Amino acid sequence: MQTSNYIYTYIYDHHESELCKLESKYLFKQEEKDKVLISDVKVEPSCSAFIRKRLDVHLSSENYLDLIEKIKSEKICVDEFKVEYVVLNGDRTRYKDRLDKLRDVGYNIDGIPEYYKPKTTYAICFHENTWYFGTLLKNDFSWEKHNKKPFSYSNSININIAKALVNMAGKSGNESKLLDACCGVGTIMLEACYAGKHIEGCDINWKVCRQARANLAHFNYETTVYRSDIKDIEKRYDAAIIDLPYNLFSYADENTIAHIIESSAKIANQMVIVSTTNISEAIDKAGFKVSDHCSVRKNEKTNFVRQIWVCVKTNA
Repeated sequence: MQTSNYIYTYIYDHHESELCKLESKYLFKQEEKDKVLISDVKVEPSCSAFIRKRLDVHLSSENYLDLIEKIKSEKICVDEFKVEYVVLNGDRTRYKDRLDKLRDVGYNIDGIPEYYKPKTTYAICFHENTWYFGTLLKNDFSWEKHNKKPFSYSNSININIAKALVNMAGKSGNESKLLDACCGVGTIMLEACYAGKHIEGCDINWKVCRQARANLAHFNYETTVYRSDIKDIEKRYDAAIIDLPYNLFSYADENTIAHIIESSAKIANQMVIVSTTNISEAIDKAGFKVSDHCSVRKNEKTNFVRQIWVCVKTNA
């Protein structure tokens, strides 16, 4: 069997839809639509907070019975397998019919099934008049363990945003060198380390630097956190992620924000910035331009909005 495509299913709340679409644009060069995305790009579901499952497509057909014949002809022989029906947006197949189709597939696989802890999970789905069959990989959400880090603040960005920022900044792969320019207690750094990215952190506050190091060590991640003003960092990075200070504990005026952006612009080829105000003028003065932008609310019931800015050099 040859894999030609991957089908990704998504899960997110309405207030995160813009963020999800922007993240998918950087991961797949296209936006998810109706919580489904088909691509020839292979990524691990756990790299994103929004990707729920990935179906590695082995066979497809516009005719269901033809698909079953194709599965039969593969003569699949495997023990401890399970078959699932993945319901995609627009699929109106009734529950009883879905069960019948699962039996059709299961009867054409030679082996002993295992429903609770399968070693291999197969799946079928129907999307835009085509039936698909393949192996299924799920997001295990093991990264949620970071919610139990030793040090945290209620005003910090959540994991969903942190993972999306890392994907936007590290789009060129795990070889990219990233800097978390205002790392705080390391929320973004934890997600970058989990994803296997090369990231270092920097913060002017000695207390949060120590807390960031402790959080990273708690999960056995090894990287560097500099207790430094961003202007004193001499290394160069492919991208800088900047969660600008905007709260009671680390208030920053316009001059401080301009300083952070301009200093980061001198050592990075790309910037992904989180703000609560319009910072387009500061980005422009730093010699960068906004290539993408989105807004994300803290939740459905609040008016607190974060702005996400993806920036590249003006002459790039």
